[in-house]
Amino acid sequence: MDHEPHEPHERVLYPDEVFAIQGAIFDVNREMGAGFLEAVYQECLALEFTARGIPFVASPPLELTYKGTTPRQAYVPDFVCYGRIIIELKATKDLVPEHRAQVINYLNAAGMRLGLLVNFGCTPKARIERLIL
Repeated sequence: MDHEPHEPHERVLYPDEVFAIQGAIFDVNREMGAGFLEAVYQECLALEFTARGIPFVASPPLELTYKGTTPRQAYVPDFVCYGRIIIELKATKDLVPEHRAQVINYLNAAGMRLGLLVNFGCTPKARIERLIL
């Protein structure tokens, strides 16, 4: 697991898409503030993605495999945007390592490289962590 590269010569993954997603997240945060349940932010963010023309799928099930078998359980991230960026929302005071592990597991299951872990529960503004596989 890597966080976004800090070296200026390294390319940032999907910069235009992430910029658009971040704009939507910060607009929802400005409008709603902190203190709501995660489901409220998810619904508002879906409305904002639609208004901005950001392609997304809400709560897409991601199949798991176990020793060649597909269990009935599936991973369900909050959003997949642009068909390649996983967005996982939280509304908690602090993010913990289990939240990051959840996004990494989603990336593994989906075969994607970039996940954004978003916390609407902190003030004064939402925090976004990039997680790269």
